[in-house]
Amino acid sequence: MIVRIMGEGQLRLADGHLADLNKLDDELLAEMEKGDGPGFRRTLSALLSRVRELGEPVPDDSLEPSDLILPAADATLEEVRDLLSDDGLIPG
Repeated sequence: MIVRIMGEGQLRLADGHLADLNKLDDELLAEMEKGDGPGFRRTLSALLSRVRELGEPVPDDSLEPSDLILPAADATLEEVRDLLSDDGLIPG
């Protein structure tokens, strides 16, 4: 799957990593519902770091459709809330 981090680029990520990422996504969703700004910031950073760690960068000259789009590291709680679906940022 191709994951885009807004403002950074795309990474190719094996589908097998979704369960790991969904745990962080669930934490992020819970923190957003509580309005926990510091927790939200910490978990968003952990989620993006994990995607960068597990993913393989897609070359800049190869633009592929993104299966998932994640917010930039400096996104606000309100900006991320606008991106959410019922499943959070990562479906499943």
